[in-house]
Amino acid sequence: MKHVVVRDEPKFPALDALSMPATMSFKMVVQATDQKIVYDDPLKQFRVDGYLATAQLEAQVDVPSIGFSWKSDPLSTSHANFAVIGNEVNGRYYTPKK
Repeated sequence: MKHVVVRDEPKFPALDALSMPATMSFKMVVQATDQKIVYDDPLKQFRVDGYLATAQLEAQVDVPSIGFSWKSDPLSTSHANFAVIGNEVNGRYYTPKK
């Protein structure tokens, strides 16, 4: 994603918080492994099944009205400690697996 229009709200969630136009660019790479994973919690009506994954992210934010910009380290240096690619079921569509 490049130059996605967003709003910067530094005092959110204050009701009178000002917001300023900003842009965000990012590149995210997620790759599944062959390690199957299932989280199933009937009490919370929540289930995720999928595969553990590796994830990397590079991002940049610009808020021109205040002269602010920020850029993360390059994608090649990024790694996530935890990621899952899969399907989620929750709320009224949840049915426990047997």
